Amino acid sequence: MAKAFHLTIAKVGEHLFEGEAISITLPGIEGVFEILADHEAFISRLGQGQARVKTPSGESLSFSVPNDSIAEVSHNQATILI
Repeated sequence: MAKAFHLTIAKVGEHLFEGEAISITLPGIEGVFEILADHEAFISRLGQGQARVKTPSGESLSFSVPNDSIAEVSHNQATILI
């Protein structure tokens, strides 16, 4: 079974997703990238596109990401601010 990490996807005044995830694929400004459990810490600007989340239960979720969103990863947690 794949290892999970804690994921928060939020925008001002609203949490869109808060829970465990197996992966999230994001539209980086230099191309699409994927975050998995125990990913190295980093902060990155995001471009316009879709965030695609896979949960431990096998559910796939998709969220619209506007330009100039931010992804932050540290200590087996990821926060996406859109």
